[in-house]
Amino acid sequence: MTIGGKAFLQYAPVTLAERLGFFKDAGLDPELLDVSGGSKALQALVAGSAELTAGAFDHTIQMHAKGQKIVGVVLFGRHPTFALALRKERAAEYRDPSSLRGMKIGVTALGSQTQFMVEYMALRAGVSPTDISFVSVGGGTGAVAAIRNGAVDAVVTGEPALTTLTATGDVKLVADTRTNEGTIGIFGGLYPSGTIYARSDFIERNPDTLQAFALAMVRTLQWIDRASVDEIADALPEEWAKPDRNIFLASIRGTRDMFSPDGRFSAEGAGIAFQVLSTVDPQLRGVKVDLAETFTNRFVEKALQTLASK
Repeated sequence: MTIGGKAFLQYAPVTLAERLGFFKDAGLDPELLDVSGGSKALQALVAGSAELTAGAFDHTIQMHAKGQKIVGVVLFGRHPTFALALRKERAAEYRDPSSLRGMKIGVTALGSQTQFMVEYMALRAGVSPTDISFVSVGGGTGAVAAIRNGAVDAVVTGEPALTTLTATGDVKLVADTRTNEGTIGIFGGLYPSGTIYARSDFIERNPDTLQAFALAMVRTLQWIDRASVDEIADALPEEWAKPDRNIFLASIRGTRDMFSPDGRFSAEGAGIAFQVLSTVDPQLRGVKVDLAETFTNRFVEKALQTLASK
């Protein structure tokens, strides 16, 4: 299984399922491969070097438009959980998204959801994405370094990098999808993000494996929904909280509502994702995609029934 940036808090449910023993309890021992961004994780799945991916829901829609059936099986992220952060030296120049013209912006990987977010904002402000320079900076540590080294004017990144940068005054946040309110303000509704997805043929050949995986993930999401901030931090790798545990705790506290409590997809969320993607991706304009085929709740629903009966 590939993960588009394992140390981002938005992907914490996967790490927690492993560390809490929920994968093992479900009879699984997955190999979790960390890659620099969602587009890299998708590439591994398409190439056949991974059976499952933890990445953006966007990718299921994009691949269906290309005739490749990639299906979401568990939704663990209700919104993108990224923010656009301008380096303090450039913050005074920012009035609205039209100010992004000519800027160099760091994203997790080219073609990732972090890039789509900026392109969507730019297009709505009348700015062509070609007027913005996008640079792949990788995960959170790469984003922090790029800002502090002056390599970029802004970054789109997630937690705990955002709280690290804001706590030291290195950046000013100008667009924030870490909360329901911020996501709705940018996209007009909740935008499904963190998703476990797989090729449809793999799903049909391995329904028991997918059901076990869904059970472990839904159990993890229910655990997160009940856990305290300290309990979540304690269950994650110790190095994630370095160099400042208080900043790490603040990162978790400020983004609690990014995690789905039950793992379900919704038709409304899929529609919002398609509307955004068809704005930024020329290959989706005028293309018909049956959004009902981009996800399934069958494994999640059975997992919820199983857990409710215990």
